[in-house]
Amino acid sequence: MLLPRVPRLSAEGRSPDRGGISVFVAVVTAAMLALLGVLVVDGGGTMRAASNAEALAREAARAGGQAIDGGAAIEGDAWRVKPADATAAAHAYLRSTGTRGSVTVSGDGKTIHVTVRDTYSFRFMPGSRTVTGEGEAVLLHGVDEPEN
Repeated sequence: MLLPRVPRLSAEGRSPDRGGISVFVAVVTAAMLALLGVLVVDGGGTMRAASNAEALAREAARAGGQAIDGGAAIEGDAWRVKPADATAAAHAYLRSTGTRGSVTVSGDGKTIHVTVRDTYSFRFMPGSRTVTGEGEAVLLHGVDEPEN
């Protein structure tokens, strides 16, 4: 029959292992907090970069939407953009912010769609992540509400 092991006591009457768990818990807690901090900083940075890419795409689409075909608008034929001018304006805005992106104009010239790609470099972890943002501007006209 095996008897349970009885811890030996030191000269002062205490176990030599006393406090060993406290050190382990302190080390593990510090490591977990550090890992959580890394995830929060790099995860939050990635989300902030994606939000910024989306904002830049929306602003570039608005910039492209300013290239209205004045001749067609004055004659009352249609409200639309000149595709080449709208694309150039959106790309100029993206260049001014140091961002890469693509611009497309719909066939009817009323919708400008911009896609922005940016890279977020992690602060604590090695590597980086590509984030994408999309924005769209639609030309509408009317006094009280958009027409057609």
